[in-house]
Amino acid sequence: MFTGIITGVGQIVDTQALGADASHGRRLTVQAPAGYLEDVGLGDSIAHNGACMTVTQFDAATGRYTIDVSAESLARTAGLDGLGRVNLEKALRANARLDGHLVSGHVDGVGQVVSFQPVGESWELRIAAPQSLARFLAYKGSITVNGVSLTVNSVADQPDGQAVFSINLIPHTVENTALGDLAAGVRVNLEVDLIARYVERMLSAEGKLPG
Repeated sequence: MFTGIITGVGQIVDTQALGADASHGRRLTVQAPAGYLEDVGLGDSIAHNGACMTVTQFDAATGRYTIDVSAESLARTAGLDGLGRVNLEKALRANARLDGHLVSGHVDGVGQVVSFQPVGESWELRIAAPQSLARFLAYKGSITVNGVSLTVNSVADQPDGQAVFSINLIPHTVENTALGDLAAGVRVNLEVDLIARYVERMLSAEGKLPG
């Protein structure tokens, strides 16, 4: 479980195929910030751009570790198939503060940046969400974009079933996450609010389930 509060920005510095064809995943080597791995052990969970992955090897001295990403995960996420900066968050401890919102680290879908531009002292990020996620978006609701817990400022349903939503990013968020690298056309990982998913399930199953 995570909160969507980024604890570091890493860099994917190497990617190696785990097999000879597309049915195999890839092994990624990540360069973490200085001191980031001091409390990390083998098998620990770290979210990478919002996708929960398991640490398979690590070297605290160099600040590097590896994760194995399956072909299924690569097909259903963005930003984990090549080199570049990634948002990092270690798994939530039971006694930690919940500063963002409840995040599972399971990407629900991939959206596409429509625009990313400065507005006053902040930045406005507009993203097109796929039809499968459109119904979970609500004004002032929570959304996770590349692992970052954010608040939806507006939602506009589109004729094709997609929804374009906007988010306001303060300078601190842009400077301390990899969201500052975004531009129109870039694909991003989305995770909708966990509570919204359960509400949708209960409403859709009303009258169909016993009890």
